[in-house]
Amino acid sequence: MPNRLRAIIVKEFWAILRDPRSRIILVVPPLLQLFVFGFAMTLEVKNFDVGIYSRDDGTWSREFVQRLAGSPNVGRIVSLPSPAAASAAIDEQRVIAVVMFDDQFSANLAARRPAVAQAILDGRRSNAAQIVAGYLATIAAGVGAEIEPRAAAAVAGNSRSLISHWFNPNLDYLWFAMPALIVVISMVSGLAITAQSVARERELGTFDQLMVSPLRVSEILVGKMLPPLVIGLLNASVYLVLIAYLFGVPLTGSVPLFYVALIFYLLSLIGIGMLVSSLSHTQQQAFLGSFLVIVPTILLSGYATPVDNMPGWLQVVAQADPCKHFLIVSEGIFLKGLPPLEILHNTWPLAVIAACTLTAAQFLFRSRME
Repeated sequence: MPNRLRAIIVKEFWAILRDPRSRIILVVPPLLQLFVFGFAMTLEVKNFDVGIYSRDDGTWSREFVQRLAGSPNVGRIVSLPSPAAASAAIDEQRVIAVVMFDDQFSANLAARRPAVAQAILDGRRSNAAQIVAGYLATIAAGVGAEIEPRAAAAVAGNSRSLISHWFNPNLDYLWFAMPALIVVISMVSGLAITAQSVARERELGTFDQLMVSPLRVSEILVGKMLPPLVIGLLNASVYLVLIAYLFGVPLTGSVPLFYVALIFYLLSLIGIGMLVSSLSHTQQQAFLGSFLVIVPTILLSGYATPVDNMPGWLQVVAQADPCKHFLIVSEGIFLKGLPPLEILHNTWPLAVIAACTLTAAQFLFRSRME
């Protein structure tokens, strides 16, 4: 058995590594994805353009506009001549918001009367619009505090808010995004490699040779599972070093326990990939099948939206998603110094998922061989 197992493992490694283009695909795209996603997928809203339609030529409207232009988050201030031009600027997405001042804005403020500046935001970009609205409200509050310093001082003296952000004090989006990218990119590359294995044998006509070989089904499965596991561990190790030392994300938890969870995570993905590969007759079908699995798996993982915000029945479905459990482990080990008990609490579901998917893959693969 050791000789047969060694032979099938060497064969599978050669099948993946003998083509120079395949070797490049295994290494270069995951690294490019790490850098591109790390810098492009940001939740921050910067360099946005704001339109100004003002019928007031007073001091306080100009003060508001100057403070807005001085914000490091604002790209350009676009002067608009009419309400129709303001509507067109939002319709054409030239600005994300338009601030309107009536002709009595500064006069009302100077007379200590209520004054209103209207902000119209592009609701098609709901998340960015909410953040921009917060920026505008902060600037308006600063102008109001300058007009009524005594009232502002009284409010500040009577109430005080102390805000601290645990685990990510500066709310750096890279600290949130990079640990999650280990989960997503490892899943994409792991599924892509595994899903092609049996389909490639069928397409090249070598699957019949496996059927008549002295190899047992379990040996064939182990041989096909080991290369994706090793490649996934190597890629994740590179990500671990780059994220900690190049991107500066703190690694505060246990690295050995991270690898324990990673192994079960990769095994669960390999089981899913083997199911897809066993059901596919060509590599194109395997690619489409893996893509069909990747998208809902990412959406249910909590990477884009929290699982707690999903409907109750969908939260139950998400428990069968290996990405959901490993995402908690990855973010917790990087940022929170997750205790070993909590890591194991999210690792045993990965072990259960891996056992179920690998068992199902073995039965399906055996039935295909028969």
